Amino acid sequence: MTMMRRWEMTGFGRGSLQLRRVPIPEPRPGHVLVKAAAVALNFRDKLVIEHGMGLALDFPFTPASDLAGPVAAMGEDVTRFRSGDRVITTFFPGWIDGRSAGSAKTLDARALGGGHPGVLAEYVSLPEDWVVAAPRSLDSAEASTLPCAGLTAWFALVERGQLRAGQSVLVQGTGGVALFGLQIAKAHGAETFVTSGSAEKREHVRALGANHVIDRDGWVGSVYRLTADRGIDHILELVGGAHVAKSLEAVAIDGHVSLIGVIEGFDLSAAAANVMLKSATIQGIRVGHRRALEDLVRAVDVLNLKPVIDRRYGLEDVPVALDHLDRGPFGKIVITFD
Repeated sequence: MTMMRRWEMTGFGRGSLQLRRVPIPEPRPGHVLVKAAAVALNFRDKLVIEHGMGLALDFPFTPASDLAGPVAAMGEDVTRFRSGDRVITTFFPGWIDGRSAGSAKTLDARALGGGHPGVLAEYVSLPEDWVVAAPRSLDSAEASTLPCAGLTAWFALVERGQLRAGQSVLVQGTGGVALFGLQIAKAHGAETFVTSGSAEKREHVRALGANHVIDRDGWVGSVYRLTADRGIDHILELVGGAHVAKSLEAVAIDGHVSLIGVIEGFDLSAAAANVMLKSATIQGIRVGHRRALEDLVRAVDVLNLKPVIDRRYGLEDVPVALDHLDRGPFGKIVITFD
């Protein structure tokens, strides 16, 4: 077999997506050829498809960043993997550890599926440094949810937040990052709070073991009541825009607000007094580096953490999967390659 299927954008907008037959790439020296078993979709993929998020894309362009599958072939000089090893991608290629790329003047937003060509294809050739070993305890669909959503929650709470048992964690909504945040917080012995505007989803969250499930309307007041006005130690801000003001109202003294989502926009607004008088930390979360992803993989195997997948779709059903993403899934949407 020399041909494969791959989704390509010829421009911006859902109508530009086409499923094409193209040659299977040959892995160059230092590259591994991964046979896709699953690709998880993120809200960010939807934005890239719709308008590019301001990124310079070379068309035709393949979207998506989160791939899981076995190594099918290797180029010369590959040392980290062998044929048949199960791997997952890293979101920011080349960010191994420490400080990320870019400068104060020039920001670097290049990631798989945005800046770098993405992974929504049956085979993908990548430098071996751009992938890590998949968890042994997860199937490929579950493993594909870790590179962006899983790592973002882990990086915010554990890597940067230094979460400790007995602290409180609040996540907004019931998407992929939120439910990973809930599960990671519970595993670390934190008291967990989840907000949602859906009564049905609130019931699902209770079944996952959240300590407190709050209606999205008036959630700050609910936090005051449930914590005796103390507030929350760690808040995953998944809405963005003016909503950041509410997180700063709800955060505890010396608490952390991890800025992750941009659903309400990229321009933030909030009362400065809530930052200064609370000594609050607002931490921008850039998903995370490879070393932290490897830490997460080990934790998943030890803790037996199981990602929440709302639905799995076939490769030809990507447009339907994107529609589901628009509606707001409970957990993750995954494309499988059966």
